[in-house]
Amino acid sequence: MHSWIDGALYPDRETPATISTLSEQVDFLARLCGAWDFGVLPEAETVNEVRRPAWREAVDQCRLLTSPAYHLLRDWHQLPPVPYLGQQLAYIRDDPSLAHV
Repeated sequence: MHSWIDGALYPDRETPATISTLSEQVDFLARLCGAWDFGVLPEAETVNEVRRPAWREAVDQCRLLTSPAYHLLRDWHQLPPVPYLGQQLAYIRDDPSLAHV
């Protein structure tokens, strides 16, 4: 098993030893973004892996339009923006410090 694959993302089945197909990558990204959106931060090794160009197509295909983490992945892969359909919290949206983050 690759060390960047977080086994906690697979509570419903055995953790895969490798992630090599497009469908496996999309599944992994959906699990990763779902956890990340709820405050479970990925390891640096995992972030470095999904930022590699080999993940660009999977990021584009995933289309998790309600996920802030997914939109960050799109930005990292320099993909065109897609509409964000998630909740926009005023205390975050209107924070004057947000531009400095």
